[in-house]
Amino acid sequence: MIRLGAGRPERIVAVGAHCDDIAIGAGGTLLTLCHARPGIRVDALVLSGGGTEREQEEAAALAAFCPGADLRLTVHKLPDGRLPVHWDEAKAAVEELRGQTDPDLILAPRTDDAHQDHRGLAQLIPTAFRDHLVLGYEIVKWDGDLGRTAAYQPLSTEIAEEKVRLLQEHYPSQRHRPWYDREAFLGLARIRGIECHERYAEAFAVTKLTLNLGG
Repeated sequence: MIRLGAGRPERIVAVGAHCDDIAIGAGGTLLTLCHARPGIRVDALVLSGGGTEREQEEAAALAAFCPGADLRLTVHKLPDGRLPVHWDEAKAAVEELRGQTDPDLILAPRTDDAHQDHRGLAQLIPTAFRDHLVLGYEIVKWDGDLGRTAAYQPLSTEIAEEKVRLLQEHYPSQRHRPWYDREAFLGLARIRGIECHERYAEAFAVTKLTLNLGG
């Protein structure tokens, strides 16, 4: 297992098509980064849920997932499940975000995610952020689209447990979903941990990566 660091990130972008996507896909990584880097800037963009109870859930959740961070959250009002027919608005939101920050790291959905909203947002990110490290997070769901991943962020047992607790605490609107439970979240983290010789981990797809091994 080769371990390569990404330096000391000072600015992060985290994007999701829906409220809770970021927390489910990369909540443990956010907790790890924010605990290690107090004051780190996190620009978060969510394309749907604006003006609803889900926006309130997202604001409270990301504040908890980014302790001590300089968090800047924007939640838009695109209709759930309709990103392909709202491509212009989605692209404008991503371009606006790009004008506000030059991040060291981007956490985004995977380009091969089966959900059209997730996949569409993932495809938009490199059109605005052309020279940035993008880690594509995964979200377990009925589509069965989980696959082999290229990058892992190990999670301590404490961080993994905290992630699950915060997901249950801050997204009451999702608790009725059959896949939204402790076993699903910890189970996937345990599997990804096995794959990188750790107890728990979050896994990411990497479409393009430039190395600087002599730097």
